[in-house]
Amino acid sequence: MRIVYPTIAAAILLAAISLPAVAQSGTGYLKTKVNPGRAGVFVDGKYLGPAANFGVGRKYAVAPGEHEVRLIEPRYEDMVTKVTVSAGKTVILTETMKALPPAKPPFGTVRTISANKFDAVYVNGHFVGHAGEFNNRVQGLQLNPGNYQVKIVPVAGGQPREQNVKVEADKTVIVK
Repeated sequence: MRIVYPTIAAAILLAAISLPAVAQSGTGYLKTKVNPGRAGVFVDGKYLGPAANFGVGRKYAVAPGEHEVRLIEPRYEDMVTKVTVSAGKTVILTETMKALPPAKPPFGTVRTISANKFDAVYVNGHFVGHAGEFNNRVQGLQLNPGNYQVKIVPVAGGQPREQNVKVEADKTVIVK
């Protein structure tokens, strides 16, 4: 019996031939260059994380085709756009969001406790940021006094947590 070992050139040729098939069958990618970088990125309604996460070092895998991308940051106007992703290619979404006028006092503070700092935080059904932005004594979500429904949605999947809270001026409420 004779054993045949492929040459390095044959191995490189085989790898080069198989690359187009892998690219066509699989996945495309999305990167973002968004100002502000803390804006939440949603693709086809699914929360991915803050825009800054998908800039230089990371990219998000998406199926080839057209996708709706929504950028949400509470101090800016929401942005919605469509991107077309090709298999094996990376689409870079570059956007600058338009600032809204600042809210007026009085304020109370909502703090969050969550296992993952990138978990999405919603107030009354509207995305307001990431759990890590509201999780310590010097950070918190400032809201006008009133009753709110706060929901924390794990970025890695899992069961969302909801809590009704009453925000009072100059007081802090912790959502666990």
